[in-house]
This record gives sequence, C-alpha cells and structure tokens, in this order.
Amino acid sequence: MPTLSSRSATTEPHRARQVAESFGSDPERYDRTRPRYPQALVDRIIAASPGRDLLDVGIGTGVSARPFRAAGCRVLGVEVDARMAEFARRDGFDVEVARFEDWDAAGRTFDTITAGMTWHWVDPVAGASKAAQLLRPGGRLAVFWYVAQPPTGLAQAFSEVYRRVLPDTPFANSPRDPVAAYQRLLTNAEDAMHTAVGESERWRFDWQQHYTKEQWLEQVPTFGGHSQFEPAQLDELLAGLGAAIDAIGDSFTMDYAALAVTARRRHVRG
Repeated sequence: MPTLSSRSATTEPHRARQVAESFGSDPERYDRTRPRYPQALVDRIIAASPGRDLLDVGIGTGVSARPFRAAGCRVLGVEVDARMAEFARRDGFDVEVARFEDWDAAGRTFDTITAGMTWHWVDPVAGASKAAQLLRPGGRLAVFWYVAQPPTGLAQAFSEVYRRVLPDTPFANSPRDPVAAYQRLLTNAEDAMHTAVGESERWRFDWQQHYTKEQWLEQVPTFGGHSQFEPAQLDELLAGLGAAIDAIGDSFTMDYAALAVTARRRHVRG
C-alpha cells in the first residue's frame, strides 16, 4: 500500500522515474514513519549468506539497512536520491549516489545484496544481471517488500476517499487481497534472479503494527507519488482518511506481510 498499488505492481514501475526519485522530499518524515522490517527476515538473510559484506540497493534513509548493521554487517548503500543518501550518511552509512543499473562498483564484490521496498524501481533483468556480477560465489541476493493489509472495512473506506479526492491514482482501487496484487512483481523478480543469479525461492514473514490516526496520517505523505500531489489535494486526502479512521475508533491494527525473493549465486566453474 505505501509504495505499490495493484496497478503499479503489475506493470513496470522501474520506468516511473519521476516517482522513483521523489521520496527525498522529506527524508526525516520518511525515516520517522516508515515501518521497520521483522527481525526474523534479517536473521534469515544473514544466516543464508556467506559473510557480512552487504550492499543495500536503494538504501534511502537507512530503514532497511540498520538491522543488518546492528547484526554486524558492513553496509554500503547505493541510492538514486542525493537527499536520501545525505540523510543516511548522517546516520553513519557509506552511500554512493547512482541508479543501481548504472553504478560503478570499482571492482568491489559482496556477500549479500539487499533491497527493501526498492527493487521495483530497478529493471528486474538488468538488476539481477548486475547483482550476479557483484556477488561472491555463494553470495545471496535478497529483495523484499512489506505489504500493508488494512482491516477490510477500513481498506474500502480508504479507497473511497482516494476515488473522491484523487480518482486517477492507483490508490483509488484497493485490491481485495493486497498480497496477491504483488504476485506478478514477485514473479518478474524471481524469473530474472533465477536466470542470472541462481536457484530462487520466496520467503514470507507476518507481523502487526498498531496505529493511531495521527501516526498513520503522518506516514501517508511518504507513499509513492504523494509528494507530487497539490497541497490542497493532499490536505483533503488526509482529512478524508482521518475521518475514516475516526469512524472505527481513532486507531487500528495493520497486518503486514514481508515478501522476499532470494537467490544464492551459483558457483561458476572456471
């Protein structure tokens, strides 16, 4: 829900460069409000990797990279948005600004390459091929997303607000099954990774997070494309979403699913 919609998840979001490079308009809000990833996902990626040298693709403000750093990984970030990169640098990360497909690794290789909520902004074929070149033998590519699943009635109410205020946005059509809406995206990533990197598999981790109305509305402007809305439209949207939350009691519990596609780099015989 925050970054992908049913429509963008089934087309080619990596071609939407204006949206892909828009998240740095308010990096402080982004870092403060975006959900964190379940520790079980982080632990499994580390356990399946041969070492602790990690490249994070689309590091952003460092949301997806921090738990890996906390677990002892040496993290290098690649980030297309200089504003996001600067925020991550202030938090102590080494970050280089470039599109991943164009980035010059200068001969460096890695045990692990991760991408949290960013691989859809990377050409899946070119990205998998690039990752295969950068991974050491036995190295692990792990790309993952979190999928927000609001309570059924609230999801419908949110969609009605978008249809009224911003009818031409993909958010106006909430899928009945948000996880199912990601399947084509996951399949495209998996097919490219299986071809370029090695045998692929999917992992899933579920968790819940409780939000007050204020907490949810603070996060909404960080969703994909929302920073490009007219201020009056965004204000009307937030008012409508707030009213929808008020109608169910001023807070709610969001179900989240972390969906990962991962592949281990095959050993190439000389």
